[in-house]
Amino acid sequence: MTDHITEAVSWCLAAALLVVLVLLIRQRQITAGVRRRNATLEDSLRSRDEEVQHLVDVRLPSIADVLSQPGPLPGLRDEKLAGTAFAQSLHAVMEQFTRAVDKAQTRADASAKAALKASMRAVQGLANEQQVSISEMQERHDNPDVLRDLLEIDHANAQFGRRAQAIAVLCGSWPGRQRLASSLTDVVRGSKSRIRDYQRVQVHALIDVAVVSRSVEPVVLAVAELLDNAARHSQPNTSVEVSLQPVHNGACIVIDDAGVGMDGLEVQRGAALLSGQRAVDVSRLGDPPQFGFAVVGLLAARYGFSVSVDTRSPYGGVRAVLFLPSELLTHIDPDGRQAGAAQDPEGAEPLHTLPSRRTHAPRRARQAPAAPAEAQTPPRAQVPPQAP
Repeated sequence: MTDHITEAVSWCLAAALLVVLVLLIRQRQITAGVRRRNATLEDSLRSRDEEVQHLVDVRLPSIADVLSQPGPLPGLRDEKLAGTAFAQSLHAVMEQFTRAVDKAQTRADASAKAALKASMRAVQGLANEQQVSISEMQERHDNPDVLRDLLEIDHANAQFGRRAQAIAVLCGSWPGRQRLASSLTDVVRGSKSRIRDYQRVQVHALIDVAVVSRSVEPVVLAVAELLDNAARHSQPNTSVEVSLQPVHNGACIVIDDAGVGMDGLEVQRGAALLSGQRAVDVSRLGDPPQFGFAVVGLLAARYGFSVSVDTRSPYGGVRAVLFLPSELLTHIDPDGRQAGAAQDPEGAEPLHTLPSRRTHAPRRARQAPAAPAEAQTPPRAQVPPQAP
C-alpha cells in the first residue's frame, strides 16, 4: 500500500515538474518575444525621431533653396518608413511648409518690387528733369569747355537713367517711350552711349537692317546691359568688340569681351536668368544685386528676342549673342521712314536725335573739339531722355 502511495506521489511530482517546466519555457518564449517587440519599437521610435530631425535640419530648409533654384527635394532618411502613415504625415508637413514659404516669398517679392517700382519712377522723373536742364544749358552756352563738361554730366545722367529704367523693368514697368524704327547700327550706338566705358566699345560689320519701332527701346536697354556687363568684367585696357551679323531668319548682335569668363555654374545660372521663363526674386540677385541678366531675360521673353552667353569669346572672355528674329526687323527707306509702314506710331521719337542739341545748338558748340575720337559724338546724343 505504501509503495502505491509513493509511486502516485512520484507521478504527481513528475507531472507538476513537467507543468512547471512547460510554463517556464513558455514564459521564456513570451519574455523573449516581448523583448524583441520592445527592441523593434525602440528602433522604430529612434528611426522616427531621427526622421523628424532630418525633416527639421535638411528637408524643410531645402524648400526655400529649391523655390529659388528648381531641383529635387531630399527624401526620407530611412526608406523603411516609405508608405507608412508616419511618412505620409511628414509629406503633408512638407507640402504645407512649401505652400507657406512660397506665399511668404511671393508677398515679400511683390512688396520689394512695388517699393522699387515707385522709387524708380521718382528717380526716372528726376533724371528726365535733369536732362531737360542740361539740354537747356547746352543751348545757352557755346563755350567748348563748358559744353565738354556738360557732355560728361549728360553721360553720367544717361547711366543713372539706364539703371533706374532697368530696375523699373525688373519690377514690372515698361522700358519707356516708344521709338521710331531705327537701324541696328544706331540701336547698338544708342546702347553704347548709355554705359560708362563707351570708349572701349568697338562696333564692326555694320549691316543694312533696322529694328521695328516697338522693339527699339527694349533692344537698346538689353544691349546696354550686356555691354556694361562685358566692360565691367574685363580689364580697363581691353576693348569690347561688337559685330552685327545677318542670319537666315533674323540678325545677331555679337559681343565679345576679354574678361575673366564664366564657369559652368555661372553659365547655367546666367542661362536660367536670360531665358526669362521663371519669375525673378529681387532679393536673390546677390549682394550687391546683379540686375543685368535678369533684366535682359525679362525683356527677351516679353519682346521675342533671345540672348545666350554659353560661348567663350576668342579673347578668353564671354561671347554674348542677342538674336533678333525676322519679326522684329525691318528696313528703313532713304527718307527715314519704315519700309512698308503707312505711318509711324503716334508719339514715337527718333532714337538718336535730340532736337535741343542737334537742331538748336550753336555751330561753335557742334564743332567744339573733343579729346578722344570716340567722344566726338556726344555719348548721350545717341539716346533721347528716358521716360519716367
